[in-house]
Amino acid sequence: MAKIAIVGFGLVGRIAALALVKQHQLTVFEQDNEHTLGSAGSLAAAMLAPLAESVSCEADLAEQGLQAVALWQTILADLTQPVMLQQAGSLVVAHPQDRGDLQSFQQRLKPLQGHQAQRLDGQAIAALEPELAGRFHQGLFLGCEGQLDNLAFYAASFAHLQQQAVDFRFNTQALITMTSVNGEPFDWILDCRGIGAKTDLPKLRGVRGEVARVYAPEVNLTRPIRLMHPRYPIYIAPKPQHEFVIGATEIESQDMGPVTVRSTLELLSAAYTVHSGFAEAKVLALRAGLRPAFVDNRPHVQREGRVIHINGLYRHGFLLAPSVVQQALSEVLQ
Repeated sequence: MAKIAIVGFGLVGRIAALALVKQHQLTVFEQDNEHTLGSAGSLAAAMLAPLAESVSCEADLAEQGLQAVALWQTILADLTQPVMLQQAGSLVVAHPQDRGDLQSFQQRLKPLQGHQAQRLDGQAIAALEPELAGRFHQGLFLGCEGQLDNLAFYAASFAHLQQQAVDFRFNTQALITMTSVNGEPFDWILDCRGIGAKTDLPKLRGVRGEVARVYAPEVNLTRPIRLMHPRYPIYIAPKPQHEFVIGATEIESQDMGPVTVRSTLELLSAAYTVHSGFAEAKVLALRAGLRPAFVDNRPHVQREGRVIHINGLYRHGFLLAPSVVQQALSEVLQ
């Protein structure tokens, strides 16, 4: 049994802890409190969208994401609290003036193990999502995609790890050396700090995202919806109890400030054009965060002695984290 430190209790840190807790002694260091609201994963839509993401990433990463869906099934099966995992595909729609954007999006999709987009007319869109009947006359169905409930995963993973007697050190700044954290020796150290690791990984950058979470009891959408938008595709991800995550801007900025008025108006007005029921929605949260990324926008696993850095998941956090963590642990930890 190895003595292992996990520095950073966001998405990557949680998946690593769940993979290791049965066989090793874990200590988790986190600069935030136990709610970890500073984690990029806590505000994400947690969509598992390898086909849609293939538009903006290399084919091998999209294939890796496709395979990671099965890993999520295994991860969630071990938790005592239920976490919604949906595999009902996703729907891409466009207003008439954005028809060209939809065509461009479809042309840039990469083939993934036989999975491809299915072109839809208005009748087919209504069959998938009855409340969109008459609103859209062109769209795509990406049948291999899904999503999970990120907040439920954060809560369930923390509860499970508490039951496994993990030593948590919240509100703690961690100084990592080759063999210790804050002077305490460990057999292995996993650096999972995301953008918080920038001082040790100077090539890391932050990509700002802004997200709204709303409660909309008048809206009944059953799968993630992507709307073509002049500036960036906007998504609406339905969560349990009529909550919806609406996002996300993608801004090359290190700014950790509050959500801007422009982004708020664009996100919420776009959601309203998809379904008028969002007009009466209650805004539960408007949040901004930084996605950690390297210049190639690919995840990096770096080993320095007994320290393993897992970072740079960019906009593919929930999609790629299980396979990236599995790769990192299989290389050095048995």
